[in-house]
Amino acid sequence: MVIIGHRFPECMTMKNQTTVTEFILLGLSSDPQMQIFLFSVFLVIYLITLGGNIVIMVVIRADSHLHTPMYFFLFHLSFVDICYSSVTVPKMLMNFLAEHKTISVNGCIAQMFLFSLSAGTETFILSAMAYDRYAAICDPLHYVQTMSKGICVQLVSGAWTMGFFYALLNTVVALKLHFCGPNQINHFSCELPPLLQLSCTETFTNQAVLLTSALVFGLSSFLLTLISYIHIISTILRIRSAEGRHKAFSTCSSHLIVVGLLYVTGFLQYTKPRSVSSVVLDEIFSIQYSVLIPMLNPIIYSLKNKEVKTALRKMLGKLKFLK
Repeated sequence: MVIIGHRFPECMTMKNQTTVTEFILLGLSSDPQMQIFLFSVFLVIYLITLGGNIVIMVVIRADSHLHTPMYFFLFHLSFVDICYSSVTVPKMLMNFLAEHKTISVNGCIAQMFLFSLSAGTETFILSAMAYDRYAAICDPLHYVQTMSKGICVQLVSGAWTMGFFYALLNTVVALKLHFCGPNQINHFSCELPPLLQLSCTETFTNQAVLLTSALVFGLSSFLLTLISYIHIISTILRIRSAEGRHKAFSTCSSHLIVVGLLYVTGFLQYTKPRSVSSVVLDEIFSIQYSVLIPMLNPIIYSLKNKEVKTALRKMLGKLKFLK
């Protein structure tokens, strides 16, 4: 009988081999001086991410003019970005300074679950925001009815539900993996692909579930966003005045930039040729979508959105007055 797997036959022959209970995260560098530099860089990025997204959330809550569907979704996007970054960056910062860069197997799988949950939720919230822009630009007369408070809550709840099921599917099958050999992960966080490489048991089921779920959830979110923007662009092109086209486009330009950053990064990561596949490239892409994008989102919305900038100025003015 032929046993399919990475190192399964080896584990069968080595009966006395102990089960791996923790992994070593090799991180971005083994050079102590470089680690201190990277710690400083990623600490600044993380603080900007937390500060920027918290400010966006506070401004939206504080200003009644921003109590609209678009900013309701932006509020939840900022919350997800905080979760997204906080799943991986604090542990990465600790490992830059720690002598033993370890994480338990259960902790690693928990991190993988929370990372997948945040990533899946973010993509569907962005799809909900695209639908909101479609309703505002393509059917403005019925916008209030189309994007009522109840529907907005359902869309955000649906985004979290889809993210949860995506994470749960991959986590349940990951719990069945057995690790008995090398325990070094060539990454700064726990993601499923590196874990599969360390498994002693066969991983065909995990790979099939990962590929299928990524295609189903990823493509459905992407298609919802794409269809919304096809209608939006078509409507904008039919507007006769240049001023009208510019005004319509400006209401969705921030969202379009954020969506572009996320999907271009994901597209490059999963479509790059095998010949250029490397640990360094995988880490660069992971940093892009799990560290940099959560930091850039509030900056993009602050710089590109007049209403957010106005509300921020008002809030800062009140703070100065209180002093």
